[in-house]
Amino acid sequence: MIRIAHRAGNTLADLRDALDAGVDLVEADVRLYRGALEMRHAKALGRRLLWEPWRDVTRRRDVPVPLLAEILTTAAGDSRLMLDLKGPWQAVAPRTAEVLREVAPGVPVTVCTRDWGMLAAFEDQPHIRRVYSAGSRRQLEQVRQLVKRQRVDGLSIRLSLLTAAVVAELHQNTDLIMAWSVDTEAELAQARAVGVSGIISKNLPLLRSLTPA
Repeated sequence: MIRIAHRAGNTLADLRDALDAGVDLVEADVRLYRGALEMRHAKALGRRLLWEPWRDVTRRRDVPVPLLAEILTTAAGDSRLMLDLKGPWQAVAPRTAEVLREVAPGVPVTVCTRDWGMLAAFEDQPHIRRVYSAGSRRQLEQVRQLVKRQRVDGLSIRLSLLTAAVVAELHQNTDLIMAWSVDTEAELAQARAVGVSGIISKNLPLLRSLTPA
């Protein structure tokens, strides 16, 4: 079972903790804001506020928001980063590709996104693993059609969308199927039951308890 630390690459401290915990991948969210590639899951509300569903609005100045270059520098060539590219700006993809070439040339990191067109920005970097993410039933059906036409590096899919039959079908054209979010023992049991090859979890102790891939 491949162990992915969900959102653990969004701060320098959490990145170090996840890498030291020995997980297989550390997921980090990349957003383009005023020309900078920021590492955060929360959305910007103007220049001063950040917002995330089911959480309070926070002031930007109260939240550490590192840049992609800082995360890559802290990782120091470690290949266990998985960069989740967030919209709405399409330019996040070519800008990320540019920073990877400059700061981490040749490092085989993973890039994933629900906006699949962004993955084309990494076609000239064959060492980058490109993962198609799906969070809705519509996207899942699109993924099923995609993998019938071509083999893909990997998939990242919301756990509640998956069944054992769907996972078996998808495994015909990819070795890597990651499920999110898997934060409880019950969700871990469900992920195992449907047969995914990796879990994306914010529960670092749960990830530590699993046998390494």
